Amino acid sequence: MGILNQIAEYLYLKKKDPNAPRTQWMKYMHGINRLSLLLFLLAMIILAIKLLR
Repeated sequence: MGILNQIAEYLYLKKKDPNAPRTQWMKYMHGINRLSLLLFLLAMIILAIKLLR
């Protein structure tokens, strides 16, 4: 369930854990992960549209 919770936090579906350590490098890592996840979802949507035509 940890992975699903992390994805929900990246997509702003769930509030972040206030007890989690917050460092500058963790912010960068989470930002890059959020960007890559959104780009992956966008690519999947584009592929689905192309396959349905």
